[in-house]
Amino acid sequence: MASTHVKRAFKYRFFPTDVQAAELSRTFGCVRKVYNMALAARTEAWTRQERINYNQTSAMLTAWKKTEELAYLNEVSSVPLQQVLRHLQTAFANFFGKRAKYPRFKSRKKSRRSAEYTTSAFKYRDGLLTLAKMKDPLAIVWSRPLPQDAQPSTVTVSQDSAGRWFVSMLCDDPTVMALPPVSAAVGIDVGLTHLATLSTGEKITNPRHERRDRARLALAQRRLAKKAKGDGANRAKARREVAKIHARITDRRRDHLHKLTTRLVRENQTLVVEDLTVRNMVKNRSLARAISDAAWTEFRTMLEYKAQWYGRNVVAVDRWFPSSQLCSNCGALAGKLPLNVRTWTCGGCGATHDRDTNAAQTLLAVGLAVTACGAGVRPQRRTPGGQPAVKQENPRREP
Repeated sequence: MASTHVKRAFKYRFFPTDVQAAELSRTFGCVRKVYNMALAARTEAWTRQERINYNQTSAMLTAWKKTEELAYLNEVSSVPLQQVLRHLQTAFANFFGKRAKYPRFKSRKKSRRSAEYTTSAFKYRDGLLTLAKMKDPLAIVWSRPLPQDAQPSTVTVSQDSAGRWFVSMLCDDPTVMALPPVSAAVGIDVGLTHLATLSTGEKITNPRHERRDRARLALAQRRLAKKAKGDGANRAKARREVAKIHARITDRRRDHLHKLTTRLVRENQTLVVEDLTVRNMVKNRSLARAISDAAWTEFRTMLEYKAQWYGRNVVAVDRWFPSSQLCSNCGALAGKLPLNVRTWTCGGCGATHDRDTNAAQTLLAVGLAVTACGAGVRPQRRTPGGQPAVKQENPRREP
């Protein structure tokens, strides 16, 4: 097995002292301030049909620090402030490349609180991480070890809406090994009743994490709604209670998806999925909550980057391919099938199909076809692993 030497981020929770928490909070505020001021400057220049790059905003930052009004920017490490200007440059590059929307201003309450440190602004030695402007190392809970002899290239400190502190260390991980090739391949049809149905006939139950905590969440949200609006301590406490429930739901969902995707990638050489546009599907008010809870986009993202790590292939079939309507036995098209029809009998060969299993088997067949020769399909986009998404020449919309 060959090593792939990938960059991996290792995220840990830590518990700062009062002094460290105050220092990090100041840093978050300064990072947000610099980002918003640089974005405002670039936006103003854009209205004049001019462009400002990173070097120009960096020079602006130097000038801002010399003013009496913004002198407090000198009290925190300069590295996170420079890094946020680089992130803004990347955001504009993505905007001009039509890969993202125009950058938005950061909100004090709603935006993510984070700061990124490069190697010149932290010291990592013998399992101890010390950030710039701090005397003591962070009290990190090492839930798993870093790769042997690993030295982080960047460290990102963040605080979520539930008040938890996290540190993420980006390292070159030589321990990621390409798995031995296997002959197995699987088609995966995602759903709501079952999170995933495999072409082997296995059905993976949807845990519905949000539904399990819906009553607690609704109670916490009602309590928050009754608090007087403003920056009061009682409202902040109620807001944190809501955030803690959301964080619990998110953590459990992500843990389940990690275990599932790791198993699928280890057991199969080729994985075929459907290229769904989840952002459009959640516009359906009846299904939006259930679709969001299923996290189909996160499921596919995990499959793709893990397949890239371990030498597997992910093939995405066009969203309009009639996988549920096409008989996996003879290829006959059944026509329109309402969503409440879970089993159907093929009029061509007489085979009786479970809707989801048949869809997974059909996806597998067309995915293997494009992998082998590309017959009858054309590439739509490429996954991170390099495999094209496939599109039927004359697709029919599936109900």
